Amino acid sequence: MISTNFIIKFFKFGVVGFSGVLVDFGTTYFFKEIIKINKFIANSIGFTIAASSNYILNRIWTFESNNQEITKQYIMFLLISLVGLAINNIAIYILSGKLRIFKFYFAKLIATFIVMLWNFFMNMHFTFA
Repeated sequence: MISTNFIIKFFKFGVVGFSGVLVDFGTTYFFKEIIKINKFIANSIGFTIAASSNYILNRIWTFESNNQEITKQYIMFLLISLVGLAINNIAIYILSGKLRIFKFYFAKLIATFIVMLWNFFMNMHFTFA
């Protein structure tokens, strides 16, 4: 049975994730469309900036962490996010590049949802356990 606490944390993680999506997509768009750099590099920059803001919000609000080892916790969060970034880029490559099923930004949206699930469970069990 899923506890109320789990549902609340997942909801909060989703809200934080949504703010991260705005940061991610906005940053990715800026670097890809305005600065005109490679879409995978732009995606990586957007993802990294969003991951950092998500760490702060999740630490304070979602998981209400009081762990004094902030550096260690942040590194764990970033490592999980880097694996998520790899999953994100692979999904985008497969969906919009290799298979050409979706346009870039729709493939990125699908990839973001997949990575959200990965990030939530890994951070709940490791970073903020």
